[in-house]
Amino acid sequence: MDHRGPDFSHTYKDPRHAVLGHNRLAIIDLSSDANQPFADESNRYHLVFNGEIYNYTELQQELRSLYDFKTSSDTEVLLAAYIIFGRACLERLEGMFSFAIWDAEKKTLFAARDRFGVKPFYYYQREGIFVFASEIKAIFKAGVSKTPNKTLWERYFASGSYGNPDETFWENVQQLPGGTLLELVNGVIETKRWYCLEDKIPSCPLNISFDDAQTQLSDLIKRSIALRFRSDVPVGLNISGGLDSATLLSYVHQTQNSAQNIESFSFLTNDARYDELPWVKTIINHYENPLNEVMVSPSYVINNSATISKIQDEPFGGVPTIAYSKIFKSASRKGIRVLLDGQGMDEIFCGYDYFSKHSNSTIQGTNDSPFRKKFVKGGSHHETHMAYPRPFDDALLNKQYRDLLYTKIPRALRFNDRASMAFSTELREPFLDHHLVEFGMSLPQDFKIKNGQGKYILRELMKKHSPSEITLAPKRPLQTPQREWISGPLKNFVEENLLQIENSQFADWFNIDEIRKEWQIYLNGNNDSSFHIWQLVNFSLLMCYEE
Repeated sequence: MDHRGPDFSHTYKDPRHAVLGHNRLAIIDLSSDANQPFADESNRYHLVFNGEIYNYTELQQELRSLYDFKTSSDTEVLLAAYIIFGRACLERLEGMFSFAIWDAEKKTLFAARDRFGVKPFYYYQREGIFVFASEIKAIFKAGVSKTPNKTLWERYFASGSYGNPDETFWENVQQLPGGTLLELVNGVIETKRWYCLEDKIPSCPLNISFDDAQTQLSDLIKRSIALRFRSDVPVGLNISGGLDSATLLSYVHQTQNSAQNIESFSFLTNDARYDELPWVKTIINHYENPLNEVMVSPSYVINNSATISKIQDEPFGGVPTIAYSKIFKSASRKGIRVLLDGQGMDEIFCGYDYFSKHSNSTIQGTNDSPFRKKFVKGGSHHETHMAYPRPFDDALLNKQYRDLLYTKIPRALRFNDRASMAFSTELREPFLDHHLVEFGMSLPQDFKIKNGQGKYILRELMKKHSPSEITLAPKRPLQTPQREWISGPLKNFVEENLLQIENSQFADWFNIDEIRKEWQIYLNGNNDSSFHIWQLVNFSLLMCYEE
């Protein structure tokens, strides 16, 4: 996993008990004093940590009288907070993180993942061995058998589901859900949710005026973006042409000195039906930031699909994820190691159509596809929808909860973490600040949706800062010409991967004749659902090639 941290690699060994390894991507306190695994002065506690603690400055001030700091890193602040507060330290942390701390005296491990699971944590336990890593491929390198989780693959083909927060597409490899801690004591694992979003939302919407809500929302956005600009390396922006990117740029300019010099990145495909460049340029011209236009072509998709698939370890979202990966590659080449983007606003303020249309859909084109059940033999063909918790009496809140903790956000965070870290860049999500999420979900419904249009309060707020063609525009899903490319310039690439499935050890999983029929139907023009063709390509890339 050296792509996740090319600046320094090291291990700590506690003979016969534990080995911790770390690849460092230096973002805060670039000195060698902040390298990991990081130990306290007594050499009892040893930390490996992925991510950032954004409020580390405030925490360090709070802890100065209790701990003798040797560095200016958030890494040391995290370890100090654990030493002083134990597991209660988690409530004090604002950031994206997964970490593990080995107690060399008690021979115990404490690990945790941030509230919404921005940073990954995978693990395996069998017969007295516990292995954990930021990417699944590292667990396989430790000798764990690489066996596909057929049940989850069946569910993926049946309904488009990427699994629950504790599941992976590989047998015996689990992930620690967001907002969950793990303790390993005497070979026994205990996990516990340390953050419960449902407990933070009042039973009745906030009793607040619309004007006051706008003021609070503005203050929360300012604070979140200011915290996420804490960095000792250059920070850039990943933008599209929508309201969320306009909000991001606007508040960057409200909180940062020399904001007009901050580099922004956006991809295009040279297809006017899908490219957001006109809207991107409207936003950029308003704020006058330098724009890096990242061109994504069919040949780039063909040449990089296998690499991105290997990086992801699990199925990913097709051409948009590959396009994102090129943004991070371009930023890395310019020396920009941190990017911010606008993920989260649609979930917090009900930006998707189905929030106002009484629909349970979360995956575009999947639920009404006529052939979603035809590909896989046997198995869970009847299981076309996952059952998600509904902790609220309010149906809208339950949809938001599902999207934030089970479907859209976990999926996007995984895609984007791997795509960014593949090129040693860190992606930060200011709109997933937990204060902002909790506030947004607690607002009255008519602050979120008005006249059938979502993100009402955000649109009203941004009328003061952005061009009307951005603030008044309807939600546009992020699109690429994937549908057209699959039956056009990617046709041979797709057929090669379908043939790989036919000739693989997994051929008996599938109804090959049905796959051939549906591919021909697709080529004949019934191409509304490119997602299902991509599912098969994804399976081939992950499962049917020798490493």
